[in-house]
Amino acid sequence: MAKNLLIVESPAKTRTLSRFLGKDFDIMATVGHICDLPKSKLGVDPENSFNPDYIVIKGKEKVIRDLKKAAKMAKTVYLAPDPDREGEAIAWHVSNSIGKSSKAKIVRVAFNEITKPAVTEAIDNPRDIDMNLVNAQQARRVLDRIVGYTVSPFLWSTVARNLSAGRVQSVALRLIVEREEAVKAFEPQEYWNIVADLKTRKKENFSSKLHKIDKLTVSTPNGTINNKIIIRSEKEVKKYVKELEGQDFVVSDVKNSEKTKRASAPFITSTLQQEAAKKHGFSAKQTMSIAQKLYEGIEIGKEGPVGLITYMRTDSTRISNEAIKAVRAYISKNFGKEYLPAKAVQYGKKKTAQDAHEAIRPTYMNLPPEKVKKQLTAPQLRLYTLVWNRFVASQMNPARFDVDTVLISAGRFTFRSVAERVAFDGFLKIYHEEKEPDENGNGQNGVDSLPVLKPGDKLTLIKLNPSQSFTKPPPRFSEAMLVKELEADGIGRPSTYATIISTLKDRKYVEMEQRKLLPTELGVTVCKILTENFPDLFDISFTAEMERELDAIEEGDDDWVEVVGEFYEPFMETIDELKGREKEIKASMEEMTDIKCEKCGSPMVIKWGRNGRFLACSAYPKCKSTRPLPEEEARNKTDEKCDKCGSPMVIKTGRFGRFMACSAYPDCKNTKAITLGIKCPRPGCSGDIIEKHTKARRIFYGCSNYPKCDYASWDMPVKIECPSCHHPFMLLKVSKAKGEYYRCPECKHQMSGETSEKKTVA
Repeated sequence: MAKNLLIVESPAKTRTLSRFLGKDFDIMATVGHICDLPKSKLGVDPENSFNPDYIVIKGKEKVIRDLKKAAKMAKTVYLAPDPDREGEAIAWHVSNSIGKSSKAKIVRVAFNEITKPAVTEAIDNPRDIDMNLVNAQQARRVLDRIVGYTVSPFLWSTVARNLSAGRVQSVALRLIVEREEAVKAFEPQEYWNIVADLKTRKKENFSSKLHKIDKLTVSTPNGTINNKIIIRSEKEVKKYVKELEGQDFVVSDVKNSEKTKRASAPFITSTLQQEAAKKHGFSAKQTMSIAQKLYEGIEIGKEGPVGLITYMRTDSTRISNEAIKAVRAYISKNFGKEYLPAKAVQYGKKKTAQDAHEAIRPTYMNLPPEKVKKQLTAPQLRLYTLVWNRFVASQMNPARFDVDTVLISAGRFTFRSVAERVAFDGFLKIYHEEKEPDENGNGQNGVDSLPVLKPGDKLTLIKLNPSQSFTKPPPRFSEAMLVKELEADGIGRPSTYATIISTLKDRKYVEMEQRKLLPTELGVTVCKILTENFPDLFDISFTAEMERELDAIEEGDDDWVEVVGEFYEPFMETIDELKGREKEIKASMEEMTDIKCEKCGSPMVIKWGRNGRFLACSAYPKCKSTRPLPEEEARNKTDEKCDKCGSPMVIKTGRFGRFMACSAYPDCKNTKAITLGIKCPRPGCSGDIIEKHTKARRIFYGCSNYPKCDYASWDMPVKIECPSCHHPFMLLKVSKAKGEYYRCPECKHQMSGETSEKKTVA
């Protein structure tokens, strides 16, 4: 008897699904896309309705052969790639590939969660391939290919070979570059606050902050200053302090109020990436990779692989009725009925939300994090706990706070103290949302409690504490903040945020520093070239409008060929205008210096390459001499000598990361790995610790005797003896709370990064 064939994207799903579908189904995986545009050419025909020239992706020939063979034996073929545009396109390509060689009925199924009820319902209710979704994916792919294959060569001829431009990634780069420009252009403004230390008649001490002067609110220099006053100098604050020292401090008003705080909606893709970054330091790419595994299935003891969360690419906060019933029962049982609202909590829908899938939530309420923690890796447990707690909290009662506000008169001055305490913790019982720090460093002025006060109470002034502050520049983007900005601006969609950021990192247009995204020199230059020469293409509002048009294609309200055509004509007009100006644009970026070429004596000019700026001889092509910029040379010099010719070794960067090379290149081409001057700590090993790179170009540190010795560390060893156990080196670590600090790999003793002071870290 012929079996049914179910085709999914990921092999990780197959075991999970086989538990639900049994022996009547064969389950196979495409392992992602099987067809795409060719890499060697544009692969799009503008003269023929932008017809895409799809080819089989290299390495997928066997996958297609196996699918065809299985489809010939099948009664029905169920196409079940992921439930989004990319998944629909994969289903379409598979259908086209196997349709002619199989007589089986071919249908599309999609499930938002990998649970038996969801999978069974999908199998029982198959549908046709949604060509609106396919066309939306085709439109995006064609647009990105046209931009990439047309603008990238422009970068090659004006900046450096092998650079690339992306339609959406370049707009994200623009946001990062413009934020960095705002940070550098920022001029801090001075302002002062005054806090009074006060005492009641019962000798109870508390503090109160200056709130008003002559009915004008004391404020910071940011924003509008209508009905506000700013204390801008030490001279001004001293005048107020002197005047205050002669005033009587009297309680003028006491207010008792209550405020509530609702839980946030369950996660969508963007908010999951933001919160995972803030709480656990996960990159957007890392978050999506972990979430994918949780969605596809984790081995849970005898139960086998279990999909623990719903589909992780979504922009909807919608929750199914069954899931709401399950979570409400869980809340009632585990927290009590006082935590359960009378009705299920509903969350508003964004205008741009596609609402195709539910919010990200746990699939089984009988599998709390503590029950499955032994089967999960540490990162998986952190993310699963985050999803679990956020979802449960989203259906719990709000938290309630009692707020006491005390106003104190002192002549024409008014001070204010605020105390806030939890009256009912509500959803805070399980979940606290992380907040990005205020760019001006302003924290809560409130405290947990104040003395019992009433209007007319006289207070004794103990001390006035004036404090100087300066406004801070706008914060640089963290990954979480950039995702939030992209979402707010309508740039990209849930499936693209992680790819946008990782692409910018891979291209070395941005780098991470203390969890912030900073544009590199190369990134700034690429952004400048693109925005000056393609002002409309890389405009934020233009890109957002293009996203809306792609959404309209998905809804069937727009034709994908017309959308691409409306973009293509003005775009190519811009390209035609720029033709012939490449040398002029490139020359405008070059800078003549008074440094003489060591080989021919001609002046050196600053040029751009893939790895940044460098010096090149102005007599090129007669003389091809190049060298790093003086500041780069100084930064990259080492104390090591070449073991072949005796010249100093310098640090260089290649396609596989940093390495040491002889400064006499090209006469001497000796290279070696970067050593840290630290011997391997493994007993009996004579190797040195050297800098290494993973395939993904992530730096780690290992023994030079590998594979004989497998010592490795993600943290950089530093030649500082541990003051506690005298281990010969410590590890440099970075955390959100402590910043940079050192930890002994042997006894775990910690001390701050300020090694000269040897401060112990708690």
